[in-house]
Amino acid sequence: MLAYALRRLLLIPVTLFGILLVNFAIAQLAPGGPVEQAIARLEGHAGAASHVGGGGADIQAAALSRAGQTGAYRGAQGLDAKYIAEIEKQFGFDRPAHERFATMVGNYLRFDFGKSFYRDVPVVDLMLEKMPVSVSLGLWTTLIIYLVSIPLGIAKARRDGSPFDVASSWVVIVGYAVPGFLFAILLIVLFAGGRYVQWFPLKGLTGPDWDSLSWWDKVADYLWHLTLPVTAMVIGGFASLTMLTKNSFLEEINKLYVTTARAKGLSEGRVLYFHVFRNAMLLVIAGFPSALVGILFASSILIEIIFSLDGLGLLGFEAVSNRDYPVMFGTLYLFTLLGLVLNLASDLTYHWVDPRIDFERRQG
Repeated sequence: MLAYALRRLLLIPVTLFGILLVNFAIAQLAPGGPVEQAIARLEGHAGAASHVGGGGADIQAAALSRAGQTGAYRGAQGLDAKYIAEIEKQFGFDRPAHERFATMVGNYLRFDFGKSFYRDVPVVDLMLEKMPVSVSLGLWTTLIIYLVSIPLGIAKARRDGSPFDVASSWVVIVGYAVPGFLFAILLIVLFAGGRYVQWFPLKGLTGPDWDSLSWWDKVADYLWHLTLPVTAMVIGGFASLTMLTKNSFLEEINKLYVTTARAKGLSEGRVLYFHVFRNAMLLVIAGFPSALVGILFASSILIEIIFSLDGLGLLGFEAVSNRDYPVMFGTLYLFTLLGLVLNLASDLTYHWVDPRIDFERRQG
């Protein structure tokens, strides 16, 4: 198993390189890049420079200043080639694509992701600023989903076909059918002052008086703000894991070794939790890394928007919309790296739960 783990670790840089290369090539072909957007802002209105932070704003302000010396806004006449060249140089597009890609890969090996085109803030600092929101949503959602779905799935498997199974299946169907953001809107209408009561806040991760609160009050305020968004995400995400757990247990319960264990006089609890549980949970364990990455770092953009939570999901969406390439590729690199490492951890957990599973022997 050690040799298998080492091979997988050696494949991670190759996989990362391939993913970055493909996405970089797609980004070069996509219309409306940073240079085009900066030019469009200049040609659109004189106040555009105030909406773009960092060096890009400096270039645009300089262009506007020079244009103003003629007594009219140059955007009405088109931009000089030298101004366009300055913008291209500011964004790094004065060099061939292969040179820019090689520089990016070299910087990423040192975890240097540069600065955002439009905020003049290092990408790492920007991600750290947004991280508390996504980590809070992701960790609490994942924890509650597993704490609810696994016991519920086991209970449904033990009572397959019973009234409890039928009734809980309707709840699962609703969780499947209704998107999480619709539950979020319903929760706001019911509990956040939308129409009925206002028991929970509608905005942010903490209250405006957070710094002045005691330690216990800070914890209470934090959980109070998280209640509605986490509830919306849990309702929208527990159904799949519940049915996966139920089906896994049903498949194992009907196997011969379970019948043999019962024939030996073992109690139902011992049969279920000492014999069935280990085998049935393999599929659940296999899906944990992808579920964790998906919920932790790609949390619902709509949930963040609805509850005014400025997290990584919203950051990624804005980066793609604005063609903020440092943020786009920096987050892509980190999340892909984390996903690959967690997938390897999933395989190793497989082997730890059931030593009979040997990926190295299967490859051989």
